[in-house]
Amino acid sequence: MGDALHELGSVLMTADTVGGVFSYAIELARALAAHGVRTSLATMGGPLSAPQREAAGSVPGLALFESSYRLEWMDDPWDDVARAGDWLLDLEERVRPDVVHLNGYAHGALDFRAPKLVVAHSCVLSWWSAVLGGEAPPQYDRYRREVARGLAAASAVVAPTRAMLDALLRHHGALSSGRFSPTRAAVIPNAADPDRFAPQAKEESILAVGRLWDQAKNVAALGEVAPHLPWPIRVAGSDVHPGGGSRPIPSLEHLGVLSPSGVAGALARASIYAHPARYEPFGLSVLEAALSGCALVLGDIPSLREIWRDAALYVDPGDADALQRALQALIDDPGARQEMASRARARALDFSPRRMVRGYLHLYGDLRRRAFAARRSPAREAAAAAVGGE
Repeated sequence: MGDALHELGSVLMTADTVGGVFSYAIELARALAAHGVRTSLATMGGPLSAPQREAAGSVPGLALFESSYRLEWMDDPWDDVARAGDWLLDLEERVRPDVVHLNGYAHGALDFRAPKLVVAHSCVLSWWSAVLGGEAPPQYDRYRREVARGLAAASAVVAPTRAMLDALLRHHGALSSGRFSPTRAAVIPNAADPDRFAPQAKEESILAVGRLWDQAKNVAALGEVAPHLPWPIRVAGSDVHPGGGSRPIPSLEHLGVLSPSGVAGALARASIYAHPARYEPFGLSVLEAALSGCALVLGDIPSLREIWRDAALYVDPGDADALQRALQALIDDPGARQEMASRARARALDFSPRRMVRGYLHLYGDLRRRAFAARRSPAREAAAAAVGGE
């Protein structure tokens, strides 16, 4: 096969501009660049913000391809999803990557030349079950089918936690066009660079980072308890829903959408990070908060338990009184607050970009070897048949 098979030169990666997937993609692209791998990043979902553009510009060798195609979880997106698919196939023809890394599902069904990896960052069906209860209504049947096709056709599937992978298997495991099974799946945790996050002199404040309109983040619960706490609760993130409309929460101090350095600064100063999530496949903001020396108060859900173990306080996302008690307990006890912050930072250091990129490089290499073997098999069989006929 030769050394060329094992030398990964470039990756075509997709990312949406709406949530944490973009931050994940930039972190991975930066780590890949340190190994000499070039990333072509194709963005969808809307225009890049100025901070996102700045972050992309900081990655050595990154080629940025922008679009505003609607995402598969948005309302009536399918014409845009199809157009985005044509665009991605054209991009692959232009950049000739060794691997296609898709941070979405539907485009996994496209006929790329390179092996294709689908990474599961979230899912409407598991979101619906965790946040609203029960199964998503029939209006999401097309979404079900498109996700099923993408997963079935992917060379491999990755999730950032075992909890997310289990949810994916539960909602999408049995497919009409094949079977998405654990044998084609892996867990590779997300990462954050500890050099970009560090504690500073702590203020008497609580911080949350996330989209205010996303019920999964449960920022509304913080708005409910904020008037009863002696410390302010500040929130960084958009209050503008993709469908339009601003939804501020009056009892919270709104910092707006911050640049990466602005988020790092706010985390460095906050004493407590609150994330009473109902649904969170990984939670990059929690990782960044832990690296910044914040004590963590988190929603008691399997993914966050999986990651943070005994390094956080957990509350039922539906119990505002429990949330208030947990926050008040940390406010009242500086020793406990420091102990929990130290535990969180120690745990966070396990989720390094070096660890993440090792996992992906190993998987990319495996996908390329399998693709090479699949291409060679018919030739070997034909040669063997020719020899046998002599």
